[in-house]
Amino acid sequence: MKALLIDDERLARNELRRLLQAHPDVEIAGEAANADQAEALIESLRPDVLFLDVQMPGRSGFDLLAALDPAPPTIFVTAYDQYALRAFEFSAVDYLLKPVAPERLAAALQRLS
Repeated sequence: MKALLIDDERLARNELRRLLQAHPDVEIAGEAANADQAEALIESLRPDVLFLDVQMPGRSGFDLLAALDPAPPTIFVTAYDQYALRAFEFSAVDYLLKPVAPERLAAALQRLS
């Protein structure tokens, strides 16, 4: 399964990349630091899943999803619990809080299958 990591914090992307190494069926196809980069990568890479932060400079993760038709399955990865309900209004597969626990990541990936 091809994944795209979208987070404005490089360290957060690196940590998620490290956690995903435990899941050999997940191939990280690319990374984006903002919604504009992500939109271009989604068009070219056609990922199977997005790991998406909510708050980023410029457009938010919600703004990105609203611009996509259709949006790939999305797992939100954020430090803010107050956006969880809105995430599920966008048909989120899961909503993971940073720092991400390995068992929560595994459960989120299970929901994709």
